[in-house]
Amino acid sequence: MLHSSSRREFLFQRFPLAALATTAVCSSTSTAAATTPRRIKVGQIGVGHSHAAGKIQVLRGSPDWEVVGVVESDPDLRAQAQKSEEYQGLPFITAEQLLNTPDVEAVAVETMVEQLLPIAHQCIAAGKHIHLDKPPGSSLESFRELLANADRQQLVVQLGYMYRYNPAILLLRDLLAKGWLGEIFEFNAVMSKVVDPPKRSLWAQNPGGTMFELGCHLVDLLVLTMGKPEEVTPYSHHSARINDTLLDNMLAVCSYPRATATIRSTALEVDGGDRRHLVVCGTEGTLHIQPLDEPRVQLALSEPRGEYREGYQEINFGKYNRYTADLADLAAIIRGEKQADFDSAHDLATQETLLRACGLPC
Repeated sequence: MLHSSSRREFLFQRFPLAALATTAVCSSTSTAAATTPRRIKVGQIGVGHSHAAGKIQVLRGSPDWEVVGVVESDPDLRAQAQKSEEYQGLPFITAEQLLNTPDVEAVAVETMVEQLLPIAHQCIAAGKHIHLDKPPGSSLESFRELLANADRQQLVVQLGYMYRYNPAILLLRDLLAKGWLGEIFEFNAVMSKVVDPPKRSLWAQNPGGTMFELGCHLVDLLVLTMGKPEEVTPYSHHSARINDTLLDNMLAVCSYPRATATIRSTALEVDGGDRRHLVVCGTEGTLHIQPLDEPRVQLALSEPRGEYREGYQEINFGKYNRYTADLADLAAIIRGEKQADFDSAHDLATQETLLRACGLPC
């Protein structure tokens, strides 16, 4: 078992930015004042996305960012946000005001899903880096155009897939980079929950069902681990005895030349969060993460590797703060301190695979 000190050492050695982001709250005020790089002015467009409140909370509490304002054109959503703790004291401005402010370098796009791509195009056209929440719409061509325009202007498009900087996924990335799992032949993952009728109705407005809303996070990890699959076969069902159109029980089977992968997502699983998991099997080792949100890892290796022994061992990371490391990474990229870990090719492959997993045209 890897103790807390070993976990910190692992993060600092292999992913120093992510480790700093997760431990920043422990730093003293004087130390932070001496080491904090320049703050980046940022705004948020939209409060309707399910991740919007969490993102603004992280942005407001981070030494990397200065939030200049929030945009929400829907009067009901704006009124709800203005009453919430996360948005207290922030000015609500127009999109034109935000995008025409020269010293605003970045925008967090947190609208309802159907508005994500149109707003993202506006931000890139205005010369702003963006954090774009998930999934980025259902048009592969529009997304491809967005990425091409951003690359041409050397602007960052960071996708809001929330497990990229999960400490257990950082471990997976490290093991893959070192080849310690061998040749990967199996990937399977599950991300489910019980979704209440009002949210079911909201999700049903977009194509792709639960694979689109929840499974997208796992598709991102699949492409990170194995690249774009050769074939994707979706199995989409409406299983609830509820009279709506939501595809609420979904499976995608992905095929590679020497490997297979499965991704499941449903809106029906009781306490589904505790069973959210990812398993990656290779010829030299297996990594099993469960649950994903308070990650606990079972790692089996064919022989000792670094600090890890042969056979199964448990690595507990405990609870981590979503979005913190992601947004710290975005700030470092904008400041020119590092290159992006996920490029346009990865994001485009993820989007194409997601649409295929949902049974949607691409």
